[in-house]
Amino acid sequence: MARSRTAPATAVDVADSYAVRLMQHLVVPTFVIDPKRRVVIWNRACERLTGVAASEVIGTGKHWQAFYETRRPCLADLVALDRPEQLPEYYSEYAARGHNGLGFSAENWCVMPKLGSQLYLAIDAGPIHDEAGGLIAVVETLRDLTDQKRAEMALKELATKDGLTGLSNRRSFDQMLSDEWARAQRTQKPLALLFVDVDHFKLFNDRHGHQSGDECLRAVAAVVSRHAVRPLDLAGRYGGEEFALILPDMDCDTACKVAEAIRCAVTALQIAHGATGAGDHVTLSVGVASHIPGGADGGPDRLLGAADEALYVAKRLGRNRIICAERVLAEFAALGRQAAMVPAPVRRKSA
Repeated sequence: MARSRTAPATAVDVADSYAVRLMQHLVVPTFVIDPKRRVVIWNRACERLTGVAASEVIGTGKHWQAFYETRRPCLADLVALDRPEQLPEYYSEYAARGHNGLGFSAENWCVMPKLGSQLYLAIDAGPIHDEAGGLIAVVETLRDLTDQKRAEMALKELATKDGLTGLSNRRSFDQMLSDEWARAQRTQKPLALLFVDVDHFKLFNDRHGHQSGDECLRAVAAVVSRHAVRPLDLAGRYGGEEFALILPDMDCDTACKVAEAIRCAVTALQIAHGATGAGDHVTLSVGVASHIPGGADGGPDRLLGAADEALYVAKRLGRNRIICAERVLAEFAALGRQAAMVPAPVRRKSA
């Protein structure tokens, strides 16, 4: 029976149209959903990209399963729902090009369950309207930018890592310390900082050579890094033979325990030293400071100065020890020193 000319086009009619057949052969991965967010087109390039056959998703709202392990909207869904305000919730990079107009763009890591690997996809989704302005469909196209993204991430990592030790370099350390200081000001929680210095390192280099010196620094760096165990902890190479450890939300007593664990772990490595004026094995001196930033404190210079002063005192008192900035006077008093011997803040000395 012939279909009336006034009857609406069926999904079969749409699928058989020239435009749809052309879309099926596009090299760009593409799928189309209707106003009820059901898939009406899933082209061959999309099958290759996702590993999901068109027969698995056509006529369903299960297109999300090609990209994610748990249910969430795809970009085409947000266009169909006209919800640009939800873009930040689901995408790290995004742009809204107009309500009911040109659609949305986004970039995102997708877990790709069928492939068993993650892909970084650039996504564009745009609406198709009828002459009256009603939504007919939403077209989503995908580009695989995984290789470019990984190269970008590798370059970024190179820019933030110390080439010798693999720890964060001075630039990224300074940025992280500034960020954590600002966060501590907001939360009014303590921020701890450790300065870790290899004792008599110049003498070590003179006796064993720079290659052995590099190996020593890498070994110490590995120990320091192992003690940056929480997500916001950061281990960095501050310069030369000096390392630093940022420990958010940590008071001085707890930070001293971390420092002592690092000192003991390096002692246990039994790295031979033996230079005149040094001990048999490589040791560390550590300065520890912790502070809850106040409104008048400004930047983290106060914390840096306190940790640096504590490290300097540890050197003055014989090395191979932990000194907390809060107990500098007590440490001198315990050794019968005069309080006037306490050095001024921010004195950087060589080992």
